[in-house]
Amino acid sequence: MADSPAARALGAEQVRQDWQALVEAGELLRGTGLGALSTKMRQDGQWPVDLRRVPMIIDTDVGGDPDDALALMAAAGEVAELALVVTSDETGPTFGSGQRSRFARVLLDACGRADVSVVAGASLGDTRYFCVDGLMPAAVGAQPGDVVAAAAAVCAAAPGPVRWVGLGPMTNLATVIREAPQVARRLHVTQMGGALAYRDPTRAEHNVRLDVDAARTVLQAVDAGLLPAAEWVTSDVTFTPETELTVQSPLYQTLTASDTAWARLAVAHLDRWFERFYPHTMQHDALTLSAALELPFVESDKVAVTLDEIGRMMASDDGVPLWLSVSARYAPFMTWLTSALDASNRRLS
Repeated sequence: MADSPAARALGAEQVRQDWQALVEAGELLRGTGLGALSTKMRQDGQWPVDLRRVPMIIDTDVGGDPDDALALMAAAGEVAELALVVTSDETGPTFGSGQRSRFARVLLDACGRADVSVVAGASLGDTRYFCVDGLMPAAVGAQPGDVVAAAAAVCAAAPGPVRWVGLGPMTNLATVIREAPQVARRLHVTQMGGALAYRDPTRAEHNVRLDVDAARTVLQAVDAGLLPAAEWVTSDVTFTPETELTVQSPLYQTLTASDTAWARLAVAHLDRWFERFYPHTMQHDALTLSAALELPFVESDKVAVTLDEIGRMMASDDGVPLWLSVSARYAPFMTWLTSALDASNRRLS
């Protein structure tokens, strides 16, 4: 099996130091084999940037299944480089436009992250998966709505790569690819979505199914070299009772025991979901976040994939190579997530 992004991160600093030492030694020994090797190494490019320290954009359909909100809260506390949150599958006529982005703003402010910008992204029509109506103060108004300009601003503020963590349908990412390819080239994408063996074989996985054309656009951009090889954390790996959160879960108890504003907001959101939809939520999105952070929980391998006419994913020798999740270490992941959402451990307040 090829090394996954998480596996490559382990010991990467030591490898970088060895690379640098070899290059510098060769530069002192011109005319030797080592000198020639040093020149070739320089010509082939500099050591890649450590993605764990570059700006992050999160694209999320927050406000439905609470796994988005929990992932966003974890990122708010764990990722100082979080720069922008954009919302996908935005609300329509039933709840009013742009309500996901309003909730994201409330959530980030409760986490002490007023520094993180929020932009309302694309709506795909009316959605029933929204259960935080009434949790946003009236004083929190509509959020800005230009995803492309916001992503370009993040890229303009810092040189080098930018992490894009997709937790919903890929409409916003596809828009950036079409309208600002120079911005898309900077993005290193970790996307929750797709499945080689989806639990309902008559349908595509949820995030792909909501906007199949957008998912195709993303695959085409990878195939064309516009996007670096993306990592997709699939439903095959994320859909498991091992990441379920219920009212009996230690994480739920941790949140209910906290008197912080963000924990109270999380509990209110969870209770709404449990009452209106399901008695549990699986942590698809926080697991995807952990992969973007190169934490050692998700194992991925290079797999060439295609999408059929309705967006179902399949492996194919003629497909587009992606880093595709193949397994995960669920117990340590849940330990990490519980710690990240424990107010006593918060790095940022």
